[in-house]
Amino acid sequence: MTDTLSSQPRAEAVPGSSARVLIIVPAWNEAGSIEGVVGEIHDALPFVDVLVVDDGSTDGTAGVARGAGAVAVTLPYNLGVGGAMRLGYRYARDHDYDIAIQVDADGQHDPAYVPKLIDALSGASLVIGARFAGEGEYRVHGPRKWAMSMLSWVLSRLAHTKLTDTTSGFRACDRDLINLFAEWYPVEYLGDTVETLVRTLRLGYRVSQIPVAMRLRLTGTPSQSPFKAMLYLGRAFLTLFLALVRR
Repeated sequence: MTDTLSSQPRAEAVPGSSARVLIIVPAWNEAGSIEGVVGEIHDALPFVDVLVVDDGSTDGTAGVARGAGAVAVTLPYNLGVGGAMRLGYRYARDHDYDIAIQVDADGQHDPAYVPKLIDALSGASLVIGARFAGEGEYRVHGPRKWAMSMLSWVLSRLAHTKLTDTTSGFRACDRDLINLFAEWYPVEYLGDTVETLVRTLRLGYRVSQIPVAMRLRLTGTPSQSPFKAMLYLGRAFLTLFLALVRR
């Protein structure tokens, strides 16, 4: 791993607050979009630091991220979003951040919503940027929609509040959860979203959401095949079942 955890980022705080904020961007072969993502974050949020976790990329993602002004750490091979985020949370813990926010590397998450995520942390330890809460035109269909609806229904009951987008990767957490996720964060598919929510709620932390609008990817195209949609449905059920039965 390059750029060890001793690397020192800028030390700035939320305006009007002493809280220090780290944006964590997990990235795998996102050299085509990462410069724009980092630049937009810096332009919109000059009070935050940006950490790009290069998840074993082969296209020079880390170098592009550094050139754009981010701190970049590189995993020796691809672990998936969960593995990349665990490293990001360890960095946040070791560098004494109060708030950590996950932003995807493909440009779909609008950093303009970050202040709202931070504000919502006044009443919760984990805040989700929800795509299906009345803002924007993002839609899913078929098995993927069924899976998301099932997950949201079960986890809303567990949270005692309405959660409409439990698989969203656009989320913010406080220092307590930074410390938890630095030591425990699932690397399995959907574990980084569904299983983390189950454990967070079972430990007694409050989870809430704010509505966000999702944008188109800056590069690449998402897969829409029926086979992958059915696979997603099966994995979602399995992930939720395992998360609920694990102690």
